[in-house]
Amino acid sequence: MATLDQCRAALDRLAQNLSSADGKVRGAAALDRSLSCRITDLDVTFLGRLARGSIQDVTCVPGPPPDRAEIRLSMTGDDLVALVDGQLNFARAWGSGRVKLEAGLRDLLRLRTLL
Repeated sequence: MATLDQCRAALDRLAQNLSSADGKVRGAAALDRSLSCRITDLDVTFLGRLARGSIQDVTCVPGPPPDRAEIRLSMTGDDLVALVDGQLNFARAWGSGRVKLEAGLRDLLRLRTLL
């Protein structure tokens, strides 16, 4: 089972990957939205903001998110690490229910480029 530190490091790598992306990926990540990533097996939620092509102001709170973010993810810590490391395909994980993604329809259409 991935630790809290490993999940935080994975989110940091994801933020770095987004900030150095180009083309369609950079455009999809250019949203300005609140973001939550619930790590179900650790019972924590990372909160942040997707802005200027990166994930910013990441904090961690125990339990479920205190407020409803505009983009909401939910998964296990192992799946987060595997996604960021490229060992788990996001579209397949989302389709099978291993990863949950909730957002408005317009945001989902823009985010599909990241999938």
